[in-house]
Amino acid sequence: MAAPREAPERRLFGRRFLTDPARLFQHNAWDNVEWSEEQEASARSKVQENSSQLLPQDKQEEYEVNAKRYWDEFYKIHENGFFKDRHWLFTEFPELAPNRNPSQNRDSVHEFSNKDDSNNEGLGSCENGHCSLETRAENQLNLIKSTPKICTEELATQKYSKLNQSDGDYPGSSASYRILEVGCGAGNTVFPILQTNNDPGLFVYCCDFSTTAVDLVQNNAEYDSSRCFAFVHDLCNDQSPFPMPDKSLDVVILIFVLSAILPEKMQCVVNRLSRLLKPGGMILLRDYGRYDLAQLRFKKGQCLSDNFYVRGDGTRVYFFTQDELDDLFTTAGLEKIQNLVDRRLQVNRGKQMTMYRVWIQCKYRKPATPQL
Repeated sequence: MAAPREAPERRLFGRRFLTDPARLFQHNAWDNVEWSEEQEASARSKVQENSSQLLPQDKQEEYEVNAKRYWDEFYKIHENGFFKDRHWLFTEFPELAPNRNPSQNRDSVHEFSNKDDSNNEGLGSCENGHCSLETRAENQLNLIKSTPKICTEELATQKYSKLNQSDGDYPGSSASYRILEVGCGAGNTVFPILQTNNDPGLFVYCCDFSTTAVDLVQNNAEYDSSRCFAFVHDLCNDQSPFPMPDKSLDVVILIFVLSAILPEKMQCVVNRLSRLLKPGGMILLRDYGRYDLAQLRFKKGQCLSDNFYVRGDGTRVYFFTQDELDDLFTTAGLEKIQNLVDRRLQVNRGKQMTMYRVWIQCKYRKPATPQL
């Protein structure tokens, strides 16, 4: 006689859950979900299929040349409505608010575990391939309805060239703790930092490839030029200036940003950012991991190169392994503090459908003393 089963079995993408299906769909997400060999093989097969047909070289060059235009169009369409403010960052990266109350961290854990999937992220509805960590929120940013400030890279170059950084004449020069967010978008990281970290010595820099995105930040009601400086910047251009000197930053933040860069240019980008760090300064990263839902959903004809794709709106995305990121950062002279993969199961309760997300989170530190 067969032994009785304790609970109905639920199989989701090859993973078994001994639970009542009704109870399963009362929840939003599970962290650190283990994948079965069957699930891993299925994901690998899907990637092999959707990468079997590469875009012609001339089309690939077109996406590289017009990359800024595609991101400008993205932010013109979505403005501040696509991403949710990232208050979860203080749980994952306490370096951003070192004096934060532990009870606030617990609140953020609850928010992160229950509200981190996008409203556009239900199975069958990833908008133009943007399957992100954040939730669309109504009226997150109170934009001032005025003419946007001009912040072109050309004007920034002229402005920075007039600053004598060696004499400390640059934005935030008097600050004691400096943070740079690269790829700031509409400010969904910057403003939570400014709201949460009340250190009087804090100064936050934020930059984006998109002029439209920087305009959104500068025209936000909470933008405070005494604590923050937003500027347009092309990470891939060695001649594109930073407003601060080398060895001046305590933290550099990269949230779903490095994946948007041409893979051949990633090492130079990481090298440039590493030079900005003080000894002991850190780069904090969270980005797409190999076999994430977004990668599996691409169709044939959207692949540019191995694990690098173009979305329907012309923006591009790469899917990393832990080893690839480790190579990028250690080659730039940084030492590993954290490099982990988070396989997460998210459930669309309305449609009773499941989504497997794969993200990689890293912390790499500049040695306090030069490496021999």
